[in-house]
Amino acid sequence: MFDAIVVGARCAGAPTAMLLARAGHRVLLLDKGAFGSDTLSTHLIHQPGIATLARWSLLDTLRATGCPPLERVSYEVADIRLEGCARGVEGQRAAYAPRRRVLDAVLVEAAIAAGAEYREKCQVTGLLYDDSGRVVGVEGRHGGRPFSERAHLVVGADGMRSTVADLVKAPYTVEDPRLTCAYYTYFTDVPATMELHERAGAWVAAVATHDEATLVLTYFPQSRFDEVRADAFGAYLEQIRTTAPELYERLDGKQPVERLRGTGDQRNFFRQASGRGWVLVGDSGHHKDSITARGISDAFIQVESFVKHAGPVLGSSPERLDAALEEYAKERDNTLTAGYEATLGVAQLDPHEQRLSLLRAVQQDAELTSIYFDTVAGIGSVGALYTPKLLALL
Repeated sequence: MFDAIVVGARCAGAPTAMLLARAGHRVLLLDKGAFGSDTLSTHLIHQPGIATLARWSLLDTLRATGCPPLERVSYEVADIRLEGCARGVEGQRAAYAPRRRVLDAVLVEAAIAAGAEYREKCQVTGLLYDDSGRVVGVEGRHGGRPFSERAHLVVGADGMRSTVADLVKAPYTVEDPRLTCAYYTYFTDVPATMELHERAGAWVAAVATHDEATLVLTYFPQSRFDEVRADAFGAYLEQIRTTAPELYERLDGKQPVERLRGTGDQRNFFRQASGRGWVLVGDSGHHKDSITARGISDAFIQVESFVKHAGPVLGSSPERLDAALEEYAKERDNTLTAGYEATLGVAQLDPHEQRLSLLRAVQQDAELTSIYFDTVAGIGSVGALYTPKLLALL
């Protein structure tokens, strides 16, 4: 009998298992993929997520992998160019954009070191229930053989297409249409730290990552998905040429070092976060367009909130655990709603004149620029920008 079975061993599931194991709980961590495999991802971890890694004593481990710090940001839209860095949080001013095959391996190794039992290539196909209808475990296949395991709590941390969420029929509490489609690949010898380029109907980003490579990422309106995927690489290059011409020049004559990857399935939702014997953490319970790159940092936020509420009562009475999970659910929604709404605004790919006027004022002052990059990172709200200095400039 485990205290918790965590389904999904990436940036939500692995740290959940790690923190529960560090608290002395018996944890089983399952993943359908192989250890160190890659996954579709924007990579970027904003400063709140970096501060979380520092609290977990994993930031030095990530740095040791050779992932470069992103200490300067540039953002261009219309006639505006902002350049600087965020003020940061808990002393962390740099962001990082690790390859997921590296980050996820760091997190899984930390969970194992904390005492969690880890099984890879393990497919969960069903849940176990007691006579009252409470979830009490999982069943599936591992190594070609069926298995079943029991636990006080099943944690669904298995992504946007969560098997656990589907099995418990967790309802959507908020759901909005898909807004963008995204394509990316990697280049070497294309110097960049972190740069963002925007125009009506387009968004381009470039960030430094592992192996002296630069991730170059493009966004299109969801309405163009069928058109774009018909010639994805041609559309990708044209989006860079028309949105970030200087970056396009740096790419001239370069060949990508990996295949182009992309998706038009960027869902926007909240699902019910918990029920009797189950809970959802990370993308399984809340997902939004990747254009603001909040997914990893938001997963870490959810992990800490869940463990704070549920960790102390895990293994006690079901009633106490259910009450703790309800508190986690409320905190999740209260914490992430503002970022969700802001992301939907950015994903409209429509830089309206009111926002441009605000940015023209911000670019006149280095302190305001840093506050603005705080909002991009999810450190503070847009309201923090409206200082007496900004109001005077406006």
